[in-house]
Amino acid sequence: MELTGAKWRKSTRSGNNGNCVEVADNLAEVVGVRDSKDPQGPALIFKPAAWKGFVSSLK
Repeated sequence: MELTGAKWRKSTRSGNNGNCVEVADNLAEVVGVRDSKDPQGPALIFKPAAWKGFVSSLK
């Protein structure tokens, strides 16, 4: 899956210890999740509905 055009962001709750997750939720068909320490590494890909359900369950 190509993530060209993804705008990655960190959670506002991320600290300065470098252990952060970045999310790209600006794409129409997928949500990307990656490790901020390895931005060129692999990313997990979710369907938007699945990501929304996951985030809702955390709240």
